[in-house]
Amino acid sequence: MSTPPSGEWTRVHPVSPLVRGWIALAAFAFILGRNWVEDFAGSDDGGAPARPPDGTTLLIAAAVLAGILLILAFLFFLSWWFTRYQVTGDHVRVHSGVIFRQQRQARLDRVQAIDIVQPLLARIFGLAELRFEVADAGESAVHLAYLKVDDARTLRALILGRASGALTSTADSATGDAGTAAAETADPGAETGPAPGVAEAPEQPILALTPGRVIAATLLSGTMMFLIAGVAAVIILTVVTGAPLSLTILLPLLFGAGGGMWTEFSTSFNFRASVSRDGIRIRYGLLDTRTQTVPPGRIQAVSVTQPPLWRLTGWYRISVNVAGYGIGSNNAGQARTKLLPAGTLSEVFDILALVLPEPGTDRPIDVFTAGITGRDNAAGFATTPRRARWIAPLAWRRNGFLLTDTALLIRSGALWRVLSVVPHERTQSMALEQGPLRRRFATSDLVLHSTPGPVRPRVRKMDDDAARRLFREQAARAREARRRDRTGSWNSPAPTTSTDPFSKEIPHEQR
Repeated sequence: MSTPPSGEWTRVHPVSPLVRGWIALAAFAFILGRNWVEDFAGSDDGGAPARPPDGTTLLIAAAVLAGILLILAFLFFLSWWFTRYQVTGDHVRVHSGVIFRQQRQARLDRVQAIDIVQPLLARIFGLAELRFEVADAGESAVHLAYLKVDDARTLRALILGRASGALTSTADSATGDAGTAAAETADPGAETGPAPGVAEAPEQPILALTPGRVIAATLLSGTMMFLIAGVAAVIILTVVTGAPLSLTILLPLLFGAGGGMWTEFSTSFNFRASVSRDGIRIRYGLLDTRTQTVPPGRIQAVSVTQPPLWRLTGWYRISVNVAGYGIGSNNAGQARTKLLPAGTLSEVFDILALVLPEPGTDRPIDVFTAGITGRDNAAGFATTPRRARWIAPLAWRRNGFLLTDTALLIRSGALWRVLSVVPHERTQSMALEQGPLRRRFATSDLVLHSTPGPVRPRVRKMDDDAARRLFREQAARAREARRRDRTGSWNSPAPTTSTDPFSKEIPHEQR
């Protein structure tokens, strides 16, 4: 296994256009095959079966089919020929397109995460797509589709090594931009000698979810609650009105809920988490598999949530905001923001130890347990004042915040528990919000603006003076934390359980 020399333009795998364009081929085959079947099985105006095509007709049809296949093969060849990529000491570049040319570039020091994606057809050919996520509001800046799986892993290790400062290239440092310019003018089809391979950083497994837990978590998820509520509403509506509209309403409801539950199951199946020098590495997927690597310091915010039915099992979900992942309107976007689909409290602490290796408190178990499951002023959380209980009758004792030396913890939700954690250096901006009801009860909301994602940090219904004081102090903390932040180029060994701040024994009743 080898990596391309620094600055050398390299093409993707020759089968890549077929893997990308198989849907077009399948649609073409379906339309053509359907027409042939209809022509052969149809009937004349008199009702007699259609006569089988003669030899001349078959020959013409075969020639047309061969011509179409040759045109498609030529288009696939052009697509492959004009798709090439370059890795330097500072950038990853991808050039693609035949008529409409596209040039994408990602700076290595701005890479937020690197994913290896294997759709079902790519897995058959032993190929994978490499995606480099940068801070661009949710769209992947660079796609390399497709490479051999081993080559994709090697290239990922090379890019992460250079981004972290663990690997340096003498060719990159010696040539710099001049080497890049020379590579631009070089023949992209020229053969180059092999370069030494770059091995992936060793990883330490953290946890793996069993299929049984994934199935149970899916059946007890919020989607199931929505389905139960919808079916109950349809039954009540049918009984009250007597109108036979239940099936019309029920079918879309079943399809929508079924699709959501299938997405939840398929993107959580075979979930495994580990940690390496390059960051947190997670794998998951039933049909389409994905391997994500999130470097240290790239997580902007994290949340721990618990749907109501999960209280029966004591499970929690961990979601994150990563610049480049975005909110995620599709299945992949929703899945890649989850660091833990369904885990116990001890497993939550294992993941939090990776995300926040310095919790900033000498009693992290007590503090984070109070944030996840507690209420009132447990562990020092400042809560909604009692006078405002009328505008938050269920959650006023649950709402609250707590500051540590490294992060701001925000908890909310009486039925749907949520704990949001924002490291001080990841605070982008803040805003104080106060509507008419909040003004009436002298309370305010403090909103922390993060990168797009599922985590939306908001300190709810806090005392006016406390909210304004937190606004001023948090701005100063964020400014100082960003000044001291050194996670842009990381090169630290993987954390071990001996230094895990959350490794203290957890009481049995909290597990």
